[in-house]
Amino acid sequence: MSAKQIITSFFKLDFVKDSNVLDFFHQDCEIHWSNSKGYILHNKTNLEHLLSEIKKSYLSYQAQPFQILEDGNFVTVRFTVYLTTIEQPDKEQAMADFIAIYELIDDKIYRCHQISNLTDANTVERIENE
Repeated sequence: MSAKQIITSFFKLDFVKDSNVLDFFHQDCEIHWSNSKGYILHNKTNLEHLLSEIKKSYLSYQAQPFQILEDGNFVTVRFTVYLTTIEQPDKEQAMADFIAIYELIDDKIYRCHQISNLTDANTVERIENE
């Protein structure tokens, strides 16, 4: 499988409902994440904890890509994260917009650099109309 095919498969997952999310990550992975609260560096253990917390708070947590570019073992993705909370099980909400650059080694996500910001009505409408 190409790097793009692997990342495309990863983006088909629901991070709450699918049990194989962590299988996509290399044991020595690093996720570098810049967001409105600052910079966070995750390793696989941190990701496992983060996933556990997500499962406690949400019924559904999915990333919807709208642009995927591949260059060798690097894949760049623009996407929006949509979630369904336990408190509002009938309402899916856009949470944040991301751009991420994934580096794959041994068909696993080895390194990721991502930037995110919270969505608002303007960004959701703009992205959905692209």
